[in-house]
Amino acid sequence: MTTTTDFIHLAARADRALRLPPVADIYCPPGRGLSRDAEFLAIQLADGSTGMAYTLLGDTLERLLASDLKAYVGRAPLDIARGYAERDSVARALGLAAYNAISHHVFRQANYLPETASDSLGAFGLGPGDHLGMIGFFRVLVPRVRAAGARLTVLELRPELVETTPDYEVTLDPAKLAACTKIIATSSVLLNDTLDDVLAHGGHAREFALIGPSASGFPDPLFARGVTVAGGYRVDDPAALLRRARALEAWGDAGTKCAIRRDAYPGFEALIARAAR
Repeated sequence: MTTTTDFIHLAARADRALRLPPVADIYCPPGRGLSRDAEFLAIQLADGSTGMAYTLLGDTLERLLASDLKAYVGRAPLDIARGYAERDSVARALGLAAYNAISHHVFRQANYLPETASDSLGAFGLGPGDHLGMIGFFRVLVPRVRAAGARLTVLELRPELVETTPDYEVTLDPAKLAACTKIIATSSVLLNDTLDDVLAHGGHAREFALIGPSASGFPDPLFARGVTVAGGYRVDDPAALLRRARALEAWGDAGTKCAIRRDAYPGFEALIARAAR
């Protein structure tokens, strides 16, 4: 079993336990180079439950823009979520957004509100004995890692970024995550076929944070493989989010950055039972 199959299994169980509302709307950013808020696809269900997925991997955005996204309106979200198991990047992005929307629906039905997110790196409490692994290079955090006296290893996919400096090492080798005590990763790993490999090498770390709006779904498969915090985004005002996104306005305050911590998460079984009452 992979994280992908586990995600789809949970979506299917939610579909069997609840009458999931159909897809009511889909938003896709109109192009590249606009703003950080214009990097995410959003799928909204008829009750307002909303899920998001990153679009700027490879040619995913261009292919989404060339697709007939209106054809997905009215469909069952589980049908779209199953596309997450496909190799096609458009199907995977739509599938992940649908999975997150299904998860949001269950969270709402169960009256479950993840805690508001704090600073992910600050919550780690880095010290001189720590070795931080970054998956995706957060260069802005390098001075903080240096000030904490911690080591830093960055895992990247592009060979031209490989380098070693006094402050950090950038590598293509996921096996180097095995030496890291704490790991922080962008949720793009959910879409670029690296997640299971990353977790196989880094899942032993004392703390492992996966962050970004794409990481807003049921975190159970992630927690089972070593992730300790899923830092996602909860849409609180679905209409405002889509209205602002389409106007190319910042939509961040239409929701809340949240953190689901493994040691405080009630689990899928408890949530689905509460939602089905």
